[in-house]
Amino acid sequence: MRAALLASAAALCAIAASVAATDQPGETSDPALSAGAFTIRRFDQSAYSEPAPVLDGKQLQKFMLGRLHFNVRWVVISSLEGDWGLGPTFIADRCSACHVHAGRGAPPTSPGEQLLSMLVRLSVAGQDEHGGPKGHPNYGDQFQNRALQGQSVDFAYAGEPVPQEADLYLDWEPQAASFADGEQVMLRKPKLRIEHLNFGPLGDDIMLSLRMAPPILGLGLLEAVPESTLLEVAQREKAQGFDGRPNYVWDAVNRRTALGRFGWKANQPSVKQQIAAAAIADMGVNSHLYYEQNCPPVQVVCGKQLPANDPELVDSDWAELEFWVQGMAVPARRNVDDPQFQRGERLFVQAKCAVCHVPELQTGPQFEALPQLANQRFRAYTDLLLHDMGEALADHRPDFRAGGRDWRTAPLWGLGLSKTVSGSSAMLHDGRARNATEAILWHGGEAKVSREAFRNMSKPDREALLKFLESI
Repeated sequence: MRAALLASAAALCAIAASVAATDQPGETSDPALSAGAFTIRRFDQSAYSEPAPVLDGKQLQKFMLGRLHFNVRWVVISSLEGDWGLGPTFIADRCSACHVHAGRGAPPTSPGEQLLSMLVRLSVAGQDEHGGPKGHPNYGDQFQNRALQGQSVDFAYAGEPVPQEADLYLDWEPQAASFADGEQVMLRKPKLRIEHLNFGPLGDDIMLSLRMAPPILGLGLLEAVPESTLLEVAQREKAQGFDGRPNYVWDAVNRRTALGRFGWKANQPSVKQQIAAAAIADMGVNSHLYYEQNCPPVQVVCGKQLPANDPELVDSDWAELEFWVQGMAVPARRNVDDPQFQRGERLFVQAKCAVCHVPELQTGPQFEALPQLANQRFRAYTDLLLHDMGEALADHRPDFRAGGRDWRTAPLWGLGLSKTVSGSSAMLHDGRARNATEAILWHGGEAKVSREAFRNMSKPDREALLKFLESI
């Protein structure tokens, strides 16, 4: 498999060159460019997961190996149909099960379908040793709704089944909203349904937070933005009456506190740590960074399971996965010459959406892991900062410096291609919004002014703004 991937690298270089934007690295003179030299003109199912056109041959080989790891199925040690290391408890058996084609997740389609590309964080009052959320003594900091059931290749009994922690379902409560011109929209609010708690009640001080898998395009560019740039953005926002704040979190790789960039509450400082955290929390795959399995003391059978390898996510595979994420391209903006797009872009600024969804950022003068990421101007439409989004979106669960009403500004690039890529157009941290209109109408707190500006627009203006959002 590795040999076949390496042999195809030259052909992929040619493909990358054919879809690349033509401007020089760092240039954004072309209004279609979304990511400087990391922009591609590809708008199909692979739009989020292709290599940046500036990768050289050796880098492209590493990129392709990383993509292999992203799609590999993790299995029990008795199976020959994937990489050993799944479980003992888990949510999914591969990265791509939740981030389909590197895209966003989706809520269940029926009341009887369990969560898959969504998860539930949980914690109790207090903080852990690094100032983060304090996990539940019986369930840890994330529910695992699947577990090993004694699987083997020949279906013979291979071990004692491990109990999953709970079954997780979603119900929906309708909630009406209306525009100033009288047009009505029926929103939906998720209601988590937890059944079959296998290790006792949760307790009165439990805090739960429903999260949906976000798209992962362009994370290398976001990682390469200097911290000083984001702090300057925060100061500019304060001057405009907004309160964007960085989250400072525990950097387990470097053993220090660092600025958070990734995750719905900006609780991860780097791509490297995000990968390892997701591997252990979502698939039960350990690494040198997070070696202990998700087996609190009360989960006795879970604790008896031995690791499949030592560690299961080996350092070389981890590095290739990290490089794959950092080296991904971003699809170009579309319809930029359309007058409706241009009108929508002006309305986006007038409604103050651009204060937090900052249209343009620039990476620093150097980035050691992937030098081509340096000095790139790009249009992700985020500030990577925390904002109070109001009571309607609150989860009331602190996460380092993020409060119970705080969420990181989500990047908007590639938004209009989401359904093409992964089949999902669900938005916001818990997937409640089925489209951009619903997402805007749920905005509150600091974003209330933008929501009200949108709600009071004429229908043609709303359509122009949505055209803009669907094209970036």
